[in-house]
Amino acid sequence: MKILKSIAVAFSMYSRIPMPRFIWASDDMKYHLIFFPFVGAVIGVVEYLWFMLHQALGLDKLIFVFIAMAIPLLITGGFHLDGFMDTSDALSSFQTKERRLEILKDPHIGAFSVIRVIIYGLIMASSLLLFDKMGLITWSIMFFESRAVSGICVIKYKKAKDDGLLSTEARTADDKKVLIALIIEFIAVALIAGLFLQYYFTVALIALVLSLVYYIYIAYARFGGVTGDLAGWFVCNTELMVAIAIAIFTVLK
Repeated sequence: MKILKSIAVAFSMYSRIPMPRFIWASDDMKYHLIFFPFVGAVIGVVEYLWFMLHQALGLDKLIFVFIAMAIPLLITGGFHLDGFMDTSDALSSFQTKERRLEILKDPHIGAFSVIRVIIYGLIMASSLLLFDKMGLITWSIMFFESRAVSGICVIKYKKAKDDGLLSTEARTADDKKVLIALIIEFIAVALIAGLFLQYYFTVALIALVLSLVYYIYIAYARFGGVTGDLAGWFVCNTELMVAIAIAIFTVLK
């Protein structure tokens, strides 16, 4: 029952997939991060099914690309994109750390976040247009891997503030068990994906590592630690960087 509640909490928080309603207790939050990557797994499966359907129906590739870009937003409700936009505004402000953290909490959006989302969409669409089947499968798997790494960062790294969703998650989580579980999940998927996808997955993994290094640098240098919005920014950045890396590899291989 505790595992089922943890799954329900994870999917309720990080997706718009309907889950049973119940009053959350602190115990229900202890292990929910373990199941955070499985929201990415659902996105990946839907992406692959959409790819197969698009091929079976002989649809134009642009239709595939636009719907493929919409799938993560439909499943998550734009949860991570919201963090991406808030962080974009904060980074573009060139203010103090304290002021940047205030901007993250501001419900309004600025011009820079809109500009960056448009650029993000154009680059993502261009990358997806270059994908072949192996590239699409690799990208789909990285929805799981990026969330596993994001969960590890929630447990492992310094928080920029004591309040907020991310800090609450870190306080209520069973650090040791959750961290071990997320690492095992990441490694298990990486080994299987690496075996079947080989160079495609290697390229994607390099992109993920570069995204992670940039995430931690920005989090510590500009905000004094990680936040929920920065975690969403990282997930979006990783999905884009992986897409770019796969597209380049597909063209050059």
